Amino acid sequence: MISELIAPAELKKVDPVFGQLSFNDHEQIVFCQDKDTGLKAIIGIHNTVLGPALGGTRMWNYENEWEALNDVLRLSRGMTYKSAITGLDLGGGKAVIIGDAKTQKTPELMKRFGEFVHSLSGKYITAEDVGMETADMDTVREVTPYVTGISEEKGGAGNPSPITAYGVFMGMKAAAHYQFGDDSLEGRKVLVQGVGHVGETLVDYLFNEGAQIFISDINEARLAELNRKYKAIIVPGNEIFNHQLDIYAPCALGATINDATVNAINTKVIAGAANNQLADEKIHGAILKERGIAYAPDFLINAGGIINVYAELEGYDKKEILRKTENIYKTTLDIFAHADTHDCTTHEAALSIAQNRIDNRKIALKK
Repeated sequence: MISELIAPAELKKVDPVFGQLSFNDHEQIVFCQDKDTGLKAIIGIHNTVLGPALGGTRMWNYENEWEALNDVLRLSRGMTYKSAITGLDLGGGKAVIIGDAKTQKTPELMKRFGEFVHSLSGKYITAEDVGMETADMDTVREVTPYVTGISEEKGGAGNPSPITAYGVFMGMKAAAHYQFGDDSLEGRKVLVQGVGHVGETLVDYLFNEGAQIFISDINEARLAELNRKYKAIIVPGNEIFNHQLDIYAPCALGATINDATVNAINTKVIAGAANNQLADEKIHGAILKERGIAYAPDFLINAGGIINVYAELEGYDKKEILRKTENIYKTTLDIFAHADTHDCTTHEAALSIAQNRIDNRKIALKK
């Protein structure tokens, strides 16, 4: 066993957990492994000042464990600010399970993961994310109460994806109002990148609004289905940034606005459901601002999902869920106004407002 340890001289060459750029004052990182079920998971708890860390579990076939760690660190941090800016009494957390959700996910694996969640005694509350379904949350619920997004039949709020899409739609309309002076999306060229549960529902909203819809996804069968249903124009992934658009809506994985795309994208608004859309929040946010592209911060406008699952903890009904989600429209306009007043990016504006709420709670707790 000793021969397998990394020598001190070699250890210096390895990026430690605390040295990761994504590590931003996280409170706790939990590595979970179970040989019998094949479970390899990481739970990231970023901040619990406002309340327990609530955030979904993502199952993804990461290339390596460092990639998974980086993802959970960025996602859990985003959940802190998402809850804070939305006015929820929740902290930020997230979990990732390393593996192929289509071939490696089993009830036994989900239950074992639920046992790890339970061991944190409510400091982290899980929910549905990429690679997960409502049924998976029902399975986790069999071993721990610290899970939201369970089925309505079992007393939960159900699938959060439709509410997430509604919040994105509200944020998109607010961004359109800011950029174009009118929040109508009729005739606007909107490209939805990623047409999973959230993306497809967003396409439905856009269709009913009369937008010109473009869609892109790695799932060709799904693209063909939506092309027939909504007459949406299919755009290959490598051609997304060749099209002149009014609105670009990234709704798959993050970092589609990066060094290679930030100057290439031809759009006036960016408003989508994906988390961490800016590969570098500071650099790419500033470039979008310089180019006059109105960016609706992702952790604000995709908050409908957490509003939906938060209802299970607070006991409010569907009407209140919709009211809170519709408020994303006003908050988005407030963010644009704050950014203009303080001459900063919209991401910085949203982050500042969220951080102020956390700091004020810290001060109140010390009194």
